[in-house]
Amino acid sequence: MKQWRFYALGDMRLDDVPMPECKPGWVILKTRVVQPSVTEAQRAVGMPISGTETVKRLIAEKAPVPLFGHEFCAEVVELGEGVTRVKVGDRVACRARVPCHECDICRAGFPDLCRKGPNIGRQIPGCFAEYTTIPAEVLAVLPDSVSDNEGACIQPLTGAVSNVSAAHIQMGDSVAVIGQGVMGLYCLQLARVCGAGKLIGIDVRPESLALSRQLGADCVVDATQVDPVQAVIELTNGFGADVVFEAAGGSPEQGLAGTKTQGQAMHMVRDLGKVVQVAWIGNKVEFRTDEWRERGISYLSSDNCSDKLLDYVVHLVATRRIQLAPLISHVLDGLDKAPQSFEITSNKGKYQATNPAQVLVSR
Repeated sequence: MKQWRFYALGDMRLDDVPMPECKPGWVILKTRVVQPSVTEAQRAVGMPISGTETVKRLIAEKAPVPLFGHEFCAEVVELGEGVTRVKVGDRVACRARVPCHECDICRAGFPDLCRKGPNIGRQIPGCFAEYTTIPAEVLAVLPDSVSDNEGACIQPLTGAVSNVSAAHIQMGDSVAVIGQGVMGLYCLQLARVCGAGKLIGIDVRPESLALSRQLGADCVVDATQVDPVQAVIELTNGFGADVVFEAAGGSPEQGLAGTKTQGQAMHMVRDLGKVVQVAWIGNKVEFRTDEWRERGISYLSSDNCSDKLLDYVVHLVATRRIQLAPLISHVLDGLDKAPQSFEITSNKGKYQATNPAQVLVSR
């Protein structure tokens, strides 16, 4: 079969490799659609974000090594011994982390919360290949109402659900989302599902703000035209937002906001409000703990995605309570187009992309 493998950072090659073997509790999948996550596109060239050092080590120790590809829709073609969660012919998506079943959290009966297990796309090969093998316990079956292209977006949507779940939004809460890229637009839609009141989308790109309005924002703020902090204060009658999602930070080289949006989030949230860190920043951030403490602001990040949340994500998409299709703009035909998908995903502004670029492998 064909599989993309990394020989060095930035050096990926499409190789002929043996078909994977199916272990007990695992399944063999035939890839239908796969996309690189934004963080995978960054790790592929060595940008300093969470997981990059692991990628460097894997390449140094095991090159050529298959990497990335945890955002996929695939078809089950073979079951390992003991698998009952899925059947041959099912289309599936996944959550990215596999429980280790050895740590204190797993042994206490909470494997969904495990932080030590392997990740699909790093320690476990992902779907930048014609076939791969993955533990059945992290898979979700996709109904016919969810397309292959939407199925490839399920995993990043689980990340957004984990972030929004961590915020514990109350009905009527005012919510501001800094960054109207794919994760920001997911959080915006999910906040609406959770009962948020006024929804405020913030970005610097007119096309992203237009999409934000289309997907449910009550107000949009163009941060190139006005001070976004002052705008949110005014839109919330001088109080500030109850919840702010920071989904714009990250490498300026890739058109992201660096670290400044984290400070903006703190200044646009109300006293005793919540800031949820969605974006992976990468670089060190100056964090004025005294000011956060003085104002009683909660600084939150996502929980792991449980089986319950994974099923909920599929339900949200299947029932059209969350829209994924409007975010998908680049679909490439053929596994050989994987490097192009990384290029587009790394430079979304240049290519006018919101979602990562998808690769059709089989249909």
